Amino acid sequence: MKQKARNPHNLPTKVCPVCEREFTWRKKWEKNWESVIYCSKKCSSNK
Repeated sequence: MKQKARNPHNLPTKVCPVCEREFTWRKKWEKNWESVIYCSKKCSSNK
């Protein structure tokens, strides 16, 4: 069983479908958080 990552600021999180890691909301995604799917450009290119 995977241990859930600690989120010290209580920010929203999502799970990347490519690497299956949990990633946290970032300020640069503020306007399009709903459309963010991948945690990085690398995962986005490895769809």
